[in-house]
Amino acid sequence: MEIRHLRYFLAVADAGHMTRAAVQLGIQQPPLSQQIKALESELGIALFRRHPKGVSLTDAGRLLQVESARLLRDFSALQERMHSLADGKRGLLSIGFTSSAAAHEFTPHALRECRGQHPDIGLELSENNAAEITEAVASGRLHCGLLRVPVSRPAELTFETLLHEAAVVALPIDHRLARKRKDGRPRPVAVKDLHEEPIILVRRPGAPGLYANLLALCDEHGVRPRVVAEVSRMLTNLNLVAAGAGISVVPSSMQGSHPHAIVYCPLEAGAKLDVPLTLAYRSADNIGPTGTFTALLRQLARRRYAGRRAQT
Repeated sequence: MEIRHLRYFLAVADAGHMTRAAVQLGIQQPPLSQQIKALESELGIALFRRHPKGVSLTDAGRLLQVESARLLRDFSALQERMHSLADGKRGLLSIGFTSSAAAHEFTPHALRECRGQHPDIGLELSENNAAEITEAVASGRLHCGLLRVPVSRPAELTFETLLHEAAVVALPIDHRLARKRKDGRPRPVAVKDLHEEPIILVRRPGAPGLYANLLALCDEHGVRPRVVAEVSRMLTNLNLVAAGAGISVVPSSMQGSHPHAIVYCPLEAGAKLDVPLTLAYRSADNIGPTGTFTALLRQLARRRYAGRRAQT
């Protein structure tokens, strides 16, 4: 039994006449009669009583009429759901974030936009370090991830830089470098000022990208900071900075953490340390809800850059 057989049966049942049903279906009457007879033969029971003026349903036919209508409604709803999934309008989307990517104002804004524009896409959110997120996306446990500097680049993944921002030096409020200018803004910190400073960094296995870039910058200037702690999350190193355990370097978007205990200073001109916001997804699977979400992020990022250019 096929779906088309049920459609043919319902058309005849509704019309009460083979020829009229054939006209409605856009087929010839003899093939339609053959299809109905084949259906009755397959089920082993008569569905219609034939008479000179047309056909009428048997008891079995009336039961099949009710059940066929239900099945066709369910099938139509299933088709609609599958089309919505193919169009990226419906389904579940698993997204991973690093703590620093989640702290950027762009991230919650993008999630609100996704929920508002695509309410039938369910969002499943989780937080982890960059290495774990990259591995989870590559293995299919996550559909996509937002992180800072990629720690590895598996061939099957695509990494797109959505935004750029500068890194800032996070200092305990009573640190000697936590000085302010006459206008009240923090004074820039030179790379040479980091020499022998106790520094707290995200550990290498979790996110060596920004860690490695910072140490490379220090090495270029002949500077050797003292690494006193390596932690797994950027928010953890800010907790330690607030407690006076050392200094750190974080994306500028994280400056809201511990405002009464930490002073955030820009790096001196010429010593910029770029921190991107990076989107990672499987190159072959950028379809459905994943494709909808990645397209939305690109659109929002372009809009953000356009707004900044308009202000300058």
